[in-house]
Amino acid sequence: MTANDVALLLPAPDLLRDHCRALAVLDAILCPEWPERYFSFDADWAPGEQLAAMKNGSGDEYSVTFTPAGSFLRGFDHESPMSPYSEDRVWPGVLDEVPAELRSCAEEPAFTDHGFTVVTVALWRLADDEQWHTGTVDLPPGLPDPDGADWLFQSLTDRSAEAYVDFASDYYEVPVDLAAVRHVLALRPLTTEVVRALNPELTLADLADDLDETGYPTA
Repeated sequence: MTANDVALLLPAPDLLRDHCRALAVLDAILCPEWPERYFSFDADWAPGEQLAAMKNGSGDEYSVTFTPAGSFLRGFDHESPMSPYSEDRVWPGVLDEVPAELRSCAEEPAFTDHGFTVVTVALWRLADDEQWHTGTVDLPPGLPDPDGADWLFQSLTDRSAEAYVDFASDYYEVPVDLAAVRHVLALRPLTTEVVRALNPELTLADLADDLDETGYPTA
């Protein structure tokens, strides 16, 4: 799957934001230790902006910046031959066509290193767009997933509860309750029963800070 394929599978920004928010809350329940979480969501990233993020602990990551002007999705596969660390520059075409309204997202200092954006694949969608876009990029030949678009964004292109259960049960090495995952992905207010179904050692009160940070709806 290429970035162009991902662009066709991503939902509208509002739906994507809700999904990312739910992923962060699911991880907060399964993994109370913040540094060890895979997904996160900051509902107050910057004035008028929100940020969803993924870090797998091995150097791979993505971020989705939601702004009034539009949304910007950045992915980084540290093993990709398109890594900017290989040539001290971003691979040609990855960011060249990002619209002016979202340039600040593409050049965000939090995601730059040695003067370049840490990115191998990017997608964006302006507020009045009807689809996601990606740059015109000549991908390295002979590789099934040269920019990491296929595996980096699996959690965003397959948004089913079953997909999250498969991921989390493997990543966190714990059983994961499917019905509870469906409850959270639907953004229904959390209950003590749902929290305990996912993590018997956690209470609803323990999640107060996480719910505030993510903006997850409460009863």
